[in-house]
Amino acid sequence: MSNYRMAEANHRIIPLEDKIFGINQKAKKMAAEEGSEKVINATIGSLLDDNGNLVILSSVVEVLKNLTSLDYAEYAPIAGTPDFIKAIKRAAFGSYVPRAYTEVVATPGGTGAIRNTIQNYSKRGDQVLTSDWYWGPYSTIAQDIERTIATFTLTDDKGKFNAVSFESKVKELLSIQDGLVVILNTPAHNPTGYSLDLEDWNNVINIIKNAVADGKKKLTLLVDVAYLDYAGDEEEYRKFFPLLEGLPENILVVVAYSLSKSYTMYGMRSGAMICMTGDKEIADEFKTVCAFSARGTWSNCNRAAMATLARIFSDEILLSKVTHERQAYCKMLVQRGKSFQKSANDVGLNMVPFDAGFFVTVRCENADAVGLELQKEGIFTVPVGKGLRVSVASISEDKCKTLPISILKTIKKVNEQ
Repeated sequence: MSNYRMAEANHRIIPLEDKIFGINQKAKKMAAEEGSEKVINATIGSLLDDNGNLVILSSVVEVLKNLTSLDYAEYAPIAGTPDFIKAIKRAAFGSYVPRAYTEVVATPGGTGAIRNTIQNYSKRGDQVLTSDWYWGPYSTIAQDIERTIATFTLTDDKGKFNAVSFESKVKELLSIQDGLVVILNTPAHNPTGYSLDLEDWNNVINIIKNAVADGKKKLTLLVDVAYLDYAGDEEEYRKFFPLLEGLPENILVVVAYSLSKSYTMYGMRSGAMICMTGDKEIADEFKTVCAFSARGTWSNCNRAAMATLARIFSDEILLSKVTHERQAYCKMLVQRGKSFQKSANDVGLNMVPFDAGFFVTVRCENADAVGLELQKEGIFTVPVGKGLRVSVASISEDKCKTLPISILKTIKKVNEQ
């Protein structure tokens, strides 16, 4: 839609409905009309059990039930309550507490952290860099505040992080912009399940340091860790954090952390943006400008969610209970993803390299047409560029084992291979 009667497009391309939610509604409609047993709904970005019910951590629910009236009703400070700020750092970093200045601003989920980072660390008209496979709302957020998304190729021919493509694109954008925001969604990348290993991280750090070594340009590295706590071993997948310490002052690290997946509080819209820098003035500036942006958009965030996290981290027994409950579901999720991967490998279905997380991505030509053909069979996936995103978080392990052959058959049918 290019012309509006009252609204202004403001250089945005606005779809009539959200792609993922639209396909999800089609799946629900078919399930209601023909029976849920005839539908595989692999669109949902929430963790479901094998019966299709939303996984909710009972240990977190108990904390919510015991909150006081003030925990629900009172305004929270713009940047978050002091106890929440303390707790969110522990939640995000685990035992890898950064040797750096860290400031926190509360956000409505990881989405708010992404929005505030782009708003405050890029200029109107700038391009923001992320991988060629990326979460669609990155583009929505960028467009809405008059930026655009540029991409590098995530993996090379060997399935490793494509440092060559990354370096080339960083240099290209810094040659035409005063600064650059880079978004890396890892571990358990949405939509592919790819995770950067320590070698990848060292490559990333060397590239960005060299790119701004003359001190004339600046770079903000936004690490979107929305799926961190469902990647696997919680400490193992945090080992990269120390590598982000001690960077030059013209490189700012921002971590986008969400309570949606980690604490199954999707609807409470709570998260935070956390900066890492060796310069106190830059950290103070971060809190000032990002709190200002928060005030100018959502104002303050959900106090009940803040109180919940603070109480969990104030009681080591309770924290252990929450962690163990989550780990059991994490194990289930990882097993689903590995089962899908094994079946895909067995039948020769081409996937983007998968490590962990809520999603896998299957490479294919004419992804939209393949997606529509699959829907006729009651299989609902999300076309993303030259591939299909499959939510292993929302389907059983048995379905993860059988789905690859159905997808491959449909790809061949559509593309007449």
